Amino acid sequence: MPECECMGNEAIIRLIVFLGLFAVFAAAEALAPRRQRTCARKPRWWTNLSIAVSNTITLRVMAFGLPLLAVGAAIDAGQNGMGVFNNLNWPVWLELILSVLVLDFAIWLQHLITHKVPILWRLHRVHHADRDMDVTTAIRFHPVEIALSMLLKIGLIYILGPDVLAVILFEILLNGTAMFNHANLKLPLAVDTVLRRVLVTPDMHRVHHSIHRKEHDSNYGFALSVWDRLMGTYVAQPGDGHEDMGIGLRWQDDRPTRLGWSLMLPFRRK
Repeated sequence: MPECECMGNEAIIRLIVFLGLFAVFAAAEALAPRRQRTCARKPRWWTNLSIAVSNTITLRVMAFGLPLLAVGAAIDAGQNGMGVFNNLNWPVWLELILSVLVLDFAIWLQHLITHKVPILWRLHRVHHADRDMDVTTAIRFHPVEIALSMLLKIGLIYILGPDVLAVILFEILLNGTAMFNHANLKLPLAVDTVLRRVLVTPDMHRVHHSIHRKEHDSNYGFALSVWDRLMGTYVAQPGDGHEDMGIGLRWQDDRPTRLGWSLMLPFRRK
């Protein structure tokens, strides 16, 4: 399959899956919400969705100067024999599993670093400034952070040399699980207990959005929950309980519902 056709199909598939899962989780959290909203939904959703659109535009602009984004980098690496897996004769199924695991761990590590490096935290706190958590919080990331994340991902793909299918599957997994674990969704305790053995659940990730530093410096995973358990950054439940815990940043008010304020947050003193 030609490169442009593969990349075009990948974009369409990802868009269809994204819209489908977004609708499913938005409906599910409306039917079984975990918490009462702090802010009105309309301005929050407008801002969060507008940020997501600006991120898409940012990546499209990057694609002009850097034609090889994640999937393109995998295609290019494969054609030129670059990367670890492109120089090994391992079974495809094993390479797929290992590629997804390595990429997911890389996202976990990147997430942790954004909390530890001050200049990166200034960008990442746009995500944490949301005072409510729902499916739209999953797409609320500053465009500069999205651009840096993509550059990191491209570099890793050239080093790793994963199959194109592995990259597509990982991107779908990452987007889907991010929407799931940010959803304001009340799962039965038994379901949550079983699911979080493998995946990051809404209750698990909500701890990460706590206003308390010790709690928001935990549970960095987006898809798989194993990394936090292995690295000692796992916190099972918030100290104040899910219904009463504060979400967001300690000093904030309703300004994160404004698009301009949110995009300028990294450049403010606070």
